[in-house]
Amino acid sequence: MPNYDEQIAQLVRYYQRGVADIKAQLERFDLTDYSRANQMALLKSVADTLSGLNEESAKWVEENIPMAARQGITDAIVSLGVVEAVAEAEKLVKFNRVNAQLVQAAVADTQSDLLAVTQNVDRKIKATVRQVVAESMRSNLAKGVNGRRTMNADTLSGLRQKLGNAVNTGIIDASGRRWKPEVYVDMVTRTKMMRLTNESSMNEAVQRGAYYGVISSHGAKDGCGKWEGKVVKLVPEAPGDYTYIGDIPNRELFHPGCKHTVSPIRNPDRY
Repeated sequence: MPNYDEQIAQLVRYYQRGVADIKAQLERFDLTDYSRANQMALLKSVADTLSGLNEESAKWVEENIPMAARQGITDAIVSLGVVEAVAEAEKLVKFNRVNAQLVQAAVADTQSDLLAVTQNVDRKIKATVRQVVAESMRSNLAKGVNGRRTMNADTLSGLRQKLGNAVNTGIIDASGRRWKPEVYVDMVTRTKMMRLTNESSMNEAVQRGAYYGVISSHGAKDGCGKWEGKVVKLVPEAPGDYTYIGDIPNRELFHPGCKHTVSPIRNPDRY
């Protein structure tokens, strides 16, 4: 079973470091200085951090997403018995036209998803900084004072909490769930790499004339469990009363975070 924990952990560390850096910047922000220059200095500093994070993540994607496709091709070559050893299979790996296009799309798609995280953080921070500064100004105006030490500790604490929360929502998914940047990054890249591994493996198998696959088994307790060990078609036109893999709903198999793989086979009657 493919394991990308080490590579994904490296990417997650980038985001953990970036989030920690931004939180430190927000903590240092002087809530009693209402000048536009003060706000712009903070937002530029945050933008610089996010820009650096985008560069790191883009480089990571370019290096690691194609690796997942190579892994899938290697698995197919071994599963079909073309060679026995993984080391031998790795020497035979090359992207056919379909897999080359698949990798290109996966790289662009993953970079887009990661960019959406930093863009959302940027928007949230800009909006929250404006809101917090406005609340701070109103708090002082309500007291009829303009001094720098007039805000009570509870008010300051509440405003700083709002600033801190701005960076904690990296993305809001289609179901309305809020994800911390590093948690979402882990989930989305893990899911995309596993899907790419499976897709490239199936493409390689079909090119080699193998039209069936077996779903891996690891004792899953969710909807995936009923598919473990089952034979599926890799193309709908393949003979036999087997489910076409493309007809299986994502909620049942290959959902976000799913660890299942497809091992190509030539003869389904042996399973």
